[in-house]
Amino acid sequence: MSATAAREDPFKPAARVAGQRQDVWSIVNEAAAASPVQPIVNMGQGFFGYNPPKFALDAAKEALDKVDCNQYSPTKGRPRLKKALANAYSKSLGRELDPETEVSITTGANEGMLSAFMAFIEPGDEVIIFEPFFDQYISNIEMPGGTIRYVPLHPPKDGATRTSSAAEWKVDFDQLEQTINPKTKMIVLNTPHNPVGKVFSREELQRIGALATKHNLIILSDEVYDRLFYVPFTSIATLSPELYERTLTVGSAGKAFYATGWRVGYLIGPPHLVKYVAAAHTRICYSSVSPLQEASAVAFEKADGEGFWDQSRNEMRAKVDLFCKVFDELNIPYSDPEGGYFVLANMASVKLPEDYPFPPHVANRPRDFKLAWFLIKEVGVAAIPPTEFYTDANAHIAEDYLRFAVCKNDDVLETAKERLRGLKKYITQ
Repeated sequence: MSATAAREDPFKPAARVAGQRQDVWSIVNEAAAASPVQPIVNMGQGFFGYNPPKFALDAAKEALDKVDCNQYSPTKGRPRLKKALANAYSKSLGRELDPETEVSITTGANEGMLSAFMAFIEPGDEVIIFEPFFDQYISNIEMPGGTIRYVPLHPPKDGATRTSSAAEWKVDFDQLEQTINPKTKMIVLNTPHNPVGKVFSREELQRIGALATKHNLIILSDEVYDRLFYVPFTSIATLSPELYERTLTVGSAGKAFYATGWRVGYLIGPPHLVKYVAAAHTRICYSSVSPLQEASAVAFEKADGEGFWDQSRNEMRAKVDLFCKVFDELNIPYSDPEGGYFVLANMASVKLPEDYPFPPHVANRPRDFKLAWFLIKEVGVAAIPPTEFYTDANAHIAEDYLRFAVCKNDDVLETAKERLRGLKKYITQ
């Protein structure tokens, strides 16, 4: 046998991508495309159903006419955007930021987080994340060889019978501290939280910060919804100079300005952390999209004067209220979000037909996948099953919930409400 023949299959994929079960996005999209109820009302993935504000769009169009905006930007980001972010976040973080050393632009917040993990996580290092989690955290941590430790948020015990604030999803701080060990390098925080809608309270952040300080951990604070809060919002980096020195704050111009396709993210933090994030970002993609960085800079410069932040919060909160009226009608409890644009509805009272023909890749998943499939096929509304954002061991916590994204036009929300009323015949109280 030749050496070539004896060699292992050269086309065998790496373990990091091999053997992955079908992801939630492809399952939902597949069901939506085949549903007899068309067109589907897509309240699944969190993309906006409307354009960015005019001042941001105008800035993007103008940037395309500038020669330098169509060429490579500096790897750490365009100077104008770094300055605009330093100005904006100096106010919210309560300290004067240096745009050259404390701000780094990334290709979306997701690549920014990957850069942070690549910068500080090595094989054997452990990272703590809260469940439910943004699914990209998992691959981003595993790529550099990190090990993940999970700490679930616990919903209210009567979440199946009572609408409650997202604040009632709680951290078991004893469990959190017991999860920390000498291998722990980093803890990932997400506030406002996707998908729960929880805004971590100042007291909760202080307790997390105290543990991070005690055990000398880096905090990666995913705050991409930091402009969409309906209760007082605190960034953990503002609590003390000591916490600022160990915190990387993640933001997203795409989330802030209804432009998720722009892929403009950023990380803010002390120079001794940001410089290594920027070094990893350089090796991952070198630099990010120039004209949309410029447009984002102009958008941040103009947002306050346009009254955009207040308008954005008020409009999104109104969408939450508009949409959730249908759950009030149907007596379906939900987790009332404190921030962001996701609503978790508890569908424990929805009885699925026992003989319903679920395909095998849905039938062997938790109940929320069946609920999502059923809603798409029978009602014509797409939502996301949140157990995708849990480990198998803790999936039972969320198997009766579905996640709905309300960042859509009001007429779409009204259509979704009308269709969801079709659940009445399946509800048992």
